[in-house]
Amino acid sequence: MAWPNPFRRRTEKTRTCWGYTFDVTDDHLTPEQTYPLKYTYDVLAEECLRKLDEISPPPRSALPRNNDRYSDKANTIRSELKDIRTEGNDEPSPPPPRDLYALLQDHAETDPKLKQLWTQVSTVPEWVDWAQIGRGQDVFYRYGGTALTGLAYQSLLGGMGAARVVETLARTGGFSTKVARHRLFETTQHILQCTKSIDSLQPGGEGFASTIRVRFLHAAVRKRILTLAETRPEYYSVEKWGVPINDLDSMATIATFSASLIWIGWPRQGIFLRRQEIDDYVALWRYIAYVIGCPADMFEAPAKAKAVMETLLYYEVQPTETSKILASNIIKSLQDRAPSFASADMLVAGARWLNGNELIDRLGLPRPGLYYWALMAGQCLFFMFMCYSYRLVPSWDRERVKWIKKIFYQIIVESKFGLKGKVSAFDFKYVPEYSTITEMGESEKAELKYPGVERRNLKALCIGLGVLCCGVFCTVKLATGFFHIVGRPW
Repeated sequence: MAWPNPFRRRTEKTRTCWGYTFDVTDDHLTPEQTYPLKYTYDVLAEECLRKLDEISPPPRSALPRNNDRYSDKANTIRSELKDIRTEGNDEPSPPPPRDLYALLQDHAETDPKLKQLWTQVSTVPEWVDWAQIGRGQDVFYRYGGTALTGLAYQSLLGGMGAARVVETLARTGGFSTKVARHRLFETTQHILQCTKSIDSLQPGGEGFASTIRVRFLHAAVRKRILTLAETRPEYYSVEKWGVPINDLDSMATIATFSASLIWIGWPRQGIFLRRQEIDDYVALWRYIAYVIGCPADMFEAPAKAKAVMETLLYYEVQPTETSKILASNIIKSLQDRAPSFASADMLVAGARWLNGNELIDRLGLPRPGLYYWALMAGQCLFFMFMCYSYRLVPSWDRERVKWIKKIFYQIIVESKFGLKGKVSAFDFKYVPEYSTITEMGESEKAELKYPGVERRNLKALCIGLGVLCCGVFCTVKLATGFFHIVGRPW
């Protein structure tokens, strides 16, 4: 249950953690079953990354400092390219960024490992139903506002409580206050590409290509951290935290984008999916898991996806001091910034509404006043009215899905406060170093304040209270009239 149910019958299989209650089933993994998954990972992608590094060496900024062979080769190639570009040109243009997806596609037939990976991702599994995948994509936009809210404050910020995962994130430097917001936009861009259309997610499509790039990015981060740990074991403990971005971490990522939204993020905002929508949305993320190199069988049915989420919530979420730093940095990077222009108190209220006080207290975030809790109630009323009303009429629903799809892409990718039209290729920008440990940051400079979500939420709350008062008044008047008639002598 997303919210406590006073009528729930508890048994010996009932478990409660972080304000969430569930019953253990055969689909739930035990600690003995999850432990090996901390040390298994996407070996094929890492092997292919080594091959592609030989074919096209990465830029110096993405290389280990002591990797002389790659560095010398890369510098030689770049020097030759510079000489060619400068002939007859006073202002040489920089070389285009390296695209690992294009390299894999172009060289798949030249190496057995590259061919194995390309064949794997290009072969559509028998269980994929493209019509169902399309319906799953529509689910994301049908409840779009609540989806982004849930992903930001429940899946991501609440996910900072996973102690092992944050140790990897902290070493990339990608969650400092200066870059966290941009990184969130990049992650959202990937989701939008994967949900853009059926063609986009099919082999060769935009979302498909981005997923392969993210798969290589994970391999690059893992390889880099393990390389640093070999020469300085105190930098990262594989024994304590497992291999970086292992199979269990990948399962957690897919679960936060799918199951956590379905059974926590959406219900806590008053949104409850229909059975068909749940099946379709889980199927969408099962296919994305397959392409990105995650154990996709764990998401073959909604019940299994839900069990994965609950298992990880119960055993893996144990906030640390690093968790507090990353959670605080996320709030500081988003407060008073476009597109929501929400204050820090409003952001924390959203985090508490979606995760519960117990977890957010452990993450070290403050408790906002009742006013911001009321604003969150207004936000939920607003989203519930919009989502449920449009869902009633299929033609309205189709038009709204198209409109939301367009608006999200404009805000996240094309707008000046988003990615400014620069579509991320998910290259290796946040390179782990011995000195790269994310620290508590200062709040970013606030942008010019515009009416944001707080004013909208206040209006929705006032309207909701007005409707409620009118309903109560009418009910009382009808009841009074009824009893007056019944009590009259005949």
